[in-house]
Amino acid sequence: MRRADRLFQLIQILRRVNRPVTAAKLAEELEVSKRTVYRDITDLVGQRVPIEGEVGLGYTLSEFYNMPPLMFTRDELEALVLGVQLVQSLPDKTIGNSAKDVFSKIRDVIPQSLISSLSDAGVRIKPRELEPEKQDTRYLREAIRANKKIRITYFDRDGNDSERVVWPIILGYDEAYCLLIAWCEKRQQYRHFRVDRIRQMDRLDTSVPIAGNELRQRWELWREQTWLNKR
Repeated sequence: MRRADRLFQLIQILRRVNRPVTAAKLAEELEVSKRTVYRDITDLVGQRVPIEGEVGLGYTLSEFYNMPPLMFTRDELEALVLGVQLVQSLPDKTIGNSAKDVFSKIRDVIPQSLISSLSDAGVRIKPRELEPEKQDTRYLREAIRANKKIRITYFDRDGNDSERVVWPIILGYDEAYCLLIAWCEKRQQYRHFRVDRIRQMDRLDTSVPIAGNELRQRWELWREQTWLNKR
């Protein structure tokens, strides 16, 4: 790793945590010696990067420090390429097109020397041929953001229809299809609905009585407990 990239990565590590990071931890992630870390931190402080801390206790970056946006290492750009490819391979074409738009915007603003890391990256996602979703998942995402209830007509594996009012929590994606994770008022339980089995959906004016982030936390706790009970 070039020294300039290493200094940038060191700042990134300090930015993503809310507690002091020891030189040993920094050295391990950057794959250098602790002595190199001490020297790099001294150089960054000399460049007025507000790093605080001391040997043995760890280092933190001031919350008021702002880096210029859209500065990427080549590894980060390759991760971006993989992410865009993965999203484009999903059956949700609306969000796939949004991923392409993000890709184009980033390509327009990064330095010319890094363009090849996007246009000719040596990383690939295995292509998949999936049927596009029949329902516009943008409608579901909007309901999740607005924290509104929706009414769905859903058919099971035997083709039997049922109408339900649900509280949408998360849209989940796997290799084959998209799942709507929601609280079902009819069953009074969390349920996972395949989006390709939703015949019709209508967003209601009624708000979900629980904040979206709290609802997601409750679902995650329920999922963990369910998994533990199955062990």
